[in-house]
Amino acid sequence: MKVRVDSARCVGHGRCYEIAPEVFEDDERGHCILRLTSVPKENQAATRRAEANCPEQAISVED
Repeated sequence: MKVRVDSARCVGHGRCYEIAPEVFEDDERGHCILRLTSVPKENQAATRRAEANCPEQAISVED
């Protein structure tokens, strides 16, 4: 699974790195940055939850 973040859409709600801290983290402004771009199987469910919980739909996941 691959994951991307559209930094232009992210405003820093922080749901993603609260839900999947192994995949996402925050930058100095609180906006999402990726720790991984290729998500291992054990983190895929949390990554999909983070995608679903992003108010700006800044996260995209592809199998």
